[in-house]
Amino acid sequence: MTSPIILDRLVKEYPGGVRAVDGIDLRIEPGEFFALLGPSGCGKTTLLRSIAGLESLSEGTLHIGERDVTALDPGTRDVAMVFQDYALFPHMAVVDNIAYPLRIKKVRREERHQVAQQRAQRLSLAHLLDRRPGQLSGGQQQRVALARAMAARPQVLLLDEPLSNLDARLRLEARTFLKELQSELGVTTVFVTHDQAEALALADRMAIMKDGRIQQVGTPREVFRDPRTSFVAGFIGSQPMALLDGEISDRCIECFGTTIPASGLSLPGGKILERGHPVTVGIRPEYVGFTLEDGATRPSAAPAVVIDSVVVSVENLGASALVTARHGEERLQAVVPDDQAPEPGNLGRFTLPLARVLVFDRASGNRIMGAGA
Repeated sequence: MTSPIILDRLVKEYPGGVRAVDGIDLRIEPGEFFALLGPSGCGKTTLLRSIAGLESLSEGTLHIGERDVTALDPGTRDVAMVFQDYALFPHMAVVDNIAYPLRIKKVRREERHQVAQQRAQRLSLAHLLDRRPGQLSGGQQQRVALARAMAARPQVLLLDEPLSNLDARLRLEARTFLKELQSELGVTTVFVTHDQAEALALADRMAIMKDGRIQQVGTPREVFRDPRTSFVAGFIGSQPMALLDGEISDRCIECFGTTIPASGLSLPGGKILERGHPVTVGIRPEYVGFTLEDGATRPSAAPAVVIDSVVVSVENLGASALVTARHGEERLQAVVPDDQAPEPGNLGRFTLPLARVLVFDRASGNRIMGAGA
């Protein structure tokens, strides 16, 4: 059986008035794979540890299913946690590490070893049951930690950056495995990471955090295509969104040496933007078109802004390349197929489809134009 997690005005305040978690309201649905994403120090691990009961709350309530677990000890919350360093017992064999949660519950040795063997079989660890953690690779230790967490069939599985100690190739393999395992078991899972690619690949929904508060909750598609703030826009994505300083002119925005149509722009509350009002213009490199100036440019059927600029750098991404132009200190980038990559110094034409352009109020960071604004 799996359960929802309901957080109501959660606060975790440390001595000195530091609020690592600052008034969080959130509902995580039963069986959902939910990611907490944000930069270091944003409060995501503190929030995860608060759900586990490893941090006591200063304010607010926490429910798992129908139970109010706000004041309950970690061992009575029916949650399991996989730590960043796996936290395996070095003196125990794999089978005893996996069976340890059942040992705490005083399950008979034969029964708990049977469960451990079943979990090990599912995670391709059956041939490693007699080894100790020091004899395992990083990927094997990660699977042992997962098997141990799932041995007692918890209502909630908490994952604190469990893939961060793996090399790049093994991390990709573990990511696929983790998603398949969670889908098969159907357990409500909360996953902490600072890796945007992991969150986008794994999560059913995610919360992006900053300074102890949630900036936005949504599906990976929603937060990637429809960010509500300039912080979310700049944080999400394997290639950062270009965020360009601009200001309101006559029915347009002046930025990056050009003008972008901006009819109907207004601040929240219906306030009309005045001439000279500072804004931030954002567009993802994946949506920017690029051609060499002397190449054949097909006219776009959709409204777009065209910017001619000198290419200052080209980064190879494998099957594609990241092309960068500069205007002062600001960068405009486009992702192009690797066989169409220009050379630095080439004059190129960057095409910005207006349907993909987002505009944020520079003072508040809130989106005021584009996507679902």
